[in-house]
Amino acid sequence: MEENRKVVIIGSGSAGYTAAIYAARANLDPLLFGGIAMGGQLMITSDVENFPGFPEPVMGPELMERMQKQVERLGVKIVQELVSKVDLSKRPFYVETTEGKKAYAEALIVATGATAKWLGIPSEKKLMGKGVSACATCDGFFFKGKEVVVVGGGDTAMEEANFLTKFATKVRVVHRRDSLRASKIMQDRAKYNPKISFIWDSAVDEVLGTEKLTGVRLKNVKTGKTEDLACGGLFMAIGHTPATQFLGGQLKSDASGYIETDGRTRTSVDGVFAAGDCMDTRYRQAVTAAGTGCMAALEAERFLAEHESHQPATA
Repeated sequence: MEENRKVVIIGSGSAGYTAAIYAARANLDPLLFGGIAMGGQLMITSDVENFPGFPEPVMGPELMERMQKQVERLGVKIVQELVSKVDLSKRPFYVETTEGKKAYAEALIVATGATAKWLGIPSEKKLMGKGVSACATCDGFFFKGKEVVVVGGGDTAMEEANFLTKFATKVRVVHRRDSLRASKIMQDRAKYNPKISFIWDSAVDEVLGTEKLTGVRLKNVKTGKTEDLACGGLFMAIGHTPATQFLGGQLKSDASGYIETDGRTRTSVDGVFAAGDCMDTRYRQAVTAAGTGCMAALEAERFLAEHESHQPATA
């Protein structure tokens, strides 16, 4: 397969699907490479209560399925393959998947998202969405009246811990060092919050529970001693990894790999736009990802219109 398209979208989360909807409505005939795991982070999210238009909670996978069906209804071609290579040195931009499918795009929208960093233990994976989460803003509401644990020592961990005190009766921050990496202002906010306490020099060795989380087994990294701590929620706040490695450094990014944009989703390469969690280090919400997906499609439409109008007339 080799296709020539006005717009190619890479990514099938909230940002990618929204970009596809707007690009299709603008008659840009977009092609969407959705990756192998379609739907992004919401595919491992249980109840979503903060996405507009759903009076009752909607499961993350159902929300993504609805978005995909909307995209398909508008005639967008979706290729469920992972993009492994791009050439952004000239237009049309070149895109290639691991399966060998190729496409050329006059405008490109990167919406590949980011993945939360996990501990990598089997018990953690088993209880994802059953007390284990990587997003306090998304899931904090479900932990009213419970004691919870936050893993991490940076700004994100402190922000998550403070947010969770709105719902939880007690928040324990587990950090593998004896001091925090967070900025002083974020440290102070956490340390002076009466609901937050700290467990130093420790790591989560096991996540406890069968059908739902009941606690964690902590291991002191200096002594090796373990102890079980009962809790109703476990939040990972050890960072995210943007899915941008396939770009090979062709777009200006920060030290962590997040694509830098100008506030209008425009990247360092003219005609390439970025939306969603691959460029958002702050909010990481489905609704903000959808918003930037909309912006990217509108900016791509304007970019194409401007460049078409500047094309020299042919005899």
